[in-house]
Amino acid sequence: MNLPLRTRYLVYISVVHLALIALIGWVLREQKVLFIASEVLILISGYVAVRIYRAFQQPSEFISSGIEAIRDKDFTVKFVPTGNQEVDELITVYNLMIDQLRHERTKQVEQQFFLEKLIEAAPIAILIFDFDGRIASVNPQASQLLSVTSEDVVGKQLDELGFSLLAQMADLADGESRIMKPNGLETYKVLRSNFMDRGFRRSFLIIEELTPEILASEKKAYSKVIRMMAHEVNNSIGAVNSILDVTQSYVSEPDVQHAVRVAIERNDRLNLFMRRFADIVRLPQPQKRSADISEITRNVVRLMQSQAEGRGVALNYLTAEPNVRLVDVEQVEQVLLNILKNALEACEPGQRIEVFSTSQYVLIRDNGQPIPDDVAMNLFNPFYSTKPDGQGIGLTLTREILMNHQFVFSLKTNPDGWTEFLIEFA
Repeated sequence: MNLPLRTRYLVYISVVHLALIALIGWVLREQKVLFIASEVLILISGYVAVRIYRAFQQPSEFISSGIEAIRDKDFTVKFVPTGNQEVDELITVYNLMIDQLRHERTKQVEQQFFLEKLIEAAPIAILIFDFDGRIASVNPQASQLLSVTSEDVVGKQLDELGFSLLAQMADLADGESRIMKPNGLETYKVLRSNFMDRGFRRSFLIIEELTPEILASEKKAYSKVIRMMAHEVNNSIGAVNSILDVTQSYVSEPDVQHAVRVAIERNDRLNLFMRRFADIVRLPQPQKRSADISEITRNVVRLMQSQAEGRGVALNYLTAEPNVRLVDVEQVEQVLLNILKNALEACEPGQRIEVFSTSQYVLIRDNGQPIPDDVAMNLFNPFYSTKPDGQGIGLTLTREILMNHQFVFSLKTNPDGWTEFLIEFA
């Protein structure tokens, strides 16, 4: 049996002294004075042995107490000198070590607390993953961006969450960044990186929404260009048309008069073309008044019904719930006209368009030509159009009106092939 060292020492001392007592008792049994003196010496020896044992035991007890305090992560325990030089040297080393550990732990806790507060207050979305690549935590901005609670996403992989934006980030490698436009309107900068935790690598994801900055910069740029173009074109057209009007009054040849009329008409169309562009820049702030959006939607559907019948497309108004809000009626009508016009152009004879208007949203969906992925990313970009004669104005104007009304909206083709334009009301 492997006994502890202190037990073996006590056994050894006990056996030695008992043997000495027995030996002295047998040798000096006739000499009482020497026997008593020897027994006293043996008792003194036993006392000294115990004192030496206690002196040896003291560092062991001290070390045991220190280890227990460190195991309990209690870095406030310190020892006072005992007067024993060897033990005091050990105490000095321990106290220095515990001071350093306490300082490092305090610093680590403060840094951890600061980092948690910084992540919580960050204006960008942050997702932190565990060692297996599952989401370990999300900050409030990420919850707001994804419209989820922490309990909804913690413990799951990115591609398990069902959000198209997150699914596109699943293949992002550590150290890689990417600009993403999941629906052609919102723009995000995504960065994936990693940090070391207890010697192992953990990843985190930063999602920064650039939509407001991008839209503001974009609008500033195209507004300046449109104003400059409109100024130059209008000035030129006015002067040219004046000359053509005078020329037409002096010319009697039919062919020349026809050519002049064609030139004037072409100038008028060019002028109209530029006015449409300028409408985006000159779009006034909404002049809001109380109106039923469902009734506005119904009227626009009725207006477009004849065009739908002419194309052989079924246009159905399926749901109508009162939805009275403060809106600019003319601008909302323009938005609905643009959406329905695009839906009609995407449909072939025999296909259909369905319109739903509730107290929370307006949904216009069609089963016509789906939106390709490369087109979906540019839908709301100014002057972008896939039509041969398109100017890329309709959706840009729609975007500006809906954003001025602070309505949430999206345009996408679902997996079932239906293309939906959804306008949600707060």
